Amino acid sequence: MTTTTTTRHTAPAPTPAAAAPKQADTGGKVLGVFSHGFMIVWALMVTVPLGWAVIQSFKSDREILTKPLSLPADWSIDAFGRAWTKGHIGEYFLNTIIVMTFSLTLTMLLGSMVAYVLARYSFWGNRIIYYLFVVGLTMPIFLGLVPLYRTVQNVAAILQNVTGLAFVDWIGLNTFGGLVLVYVAYSLPFTVFFMHAFFRTLPTAIAEAGMVDGASHTKLFFRIMLPMAKPGLISVGLFNVIGQWNQFLLPKLLMFPQSGFDKERFVITQGLLNLANNSKYETDWARLFAGMTLAMLPILIVYLAFNRQIQAGLTSATIK
Repeated sequence: MTTTTTTRHTAPAPTPAAAAPKQADTGGKVLGVFSHGFMIVWALMVTVPLGWAVIQSFKSDREILTKPLSLPADWSIDAFGRAWTKGHIGEYFLNTIIVMTFSLTLTMLLGSMVAYVLARYSFWGNRIIYYLFVVGLTMPIFLGLVPLYRTVQNVAAILQNVTGLAFVDWIGLNTFGGLVLVYVAYSLPFTVFFMHAFFRTLPTAIAEAGMVDGASHTKLFFRIMLPMAKPGLISVGLFNVIGQWNQFLLPKLLMFPQSGFDKERFVITQGLLNLANNSKYETDWARLFAGMTLAMLPILIVYLAFNRQIQAGLTSATIK
């Protein structure tokens, strides 16, 4: 007689560790809901006032004062024409573009060169120079207003005495050249700090291969390494565009009317303040809102055009 033995398999009792993934998943969902909710609130806080200001530029002054929260009864663009011509926004735009063309070019060129040398070459004083630029990020600009004013004034005078040329007319106070140099000095610390971290992530093998092929240090930088750093250049370039376009304190300190109401050298931020002051007396509020809208458009267009490149530049260092 054969005896058959039946073995029963029982599932092991769940351990406390098995419930950990569910708890982590719940915590992640809560954190995700909180972060998304915070971002939505933040987006509303930013976009609603800007959208309201844009809508006001299409209204008449009476509608702005009597119905500030309603849509315009008649969508008119006359205020934009008045802001561009009578408000001199067109002249302020041109002045700002002239200044930023030179300041942004010099900032990106000098900043990328300095960051590349500090990131890829070892020499005595490397870290000292790098940390001096880092200190520049922490220095409040308000502390340097008086020394900055005197420096711009004295540098132009010294160059004029040494060379005999009228440098005061080019890089002195109330000149585009002086403002360009100050913008470059103001933007270099962040540019060097950002690009230094980016250049350190680039592969060393490519640089070594270029040197083996006979490329000089200059050719290696401009022909090989700089094109590879294009995402970082676009990202830091946009930050510099926003910072220099919205800069008010430095132009207010260095650019001022020579006499009377001569404001031909004002940049866009100074022009908006002048437009706001004039709107109080002329009661042309629609023109003021139209000027604000025109001042916001270039930055908005640049950001939308380079949005993906900016994200790639900010995340490429982490991915690599």
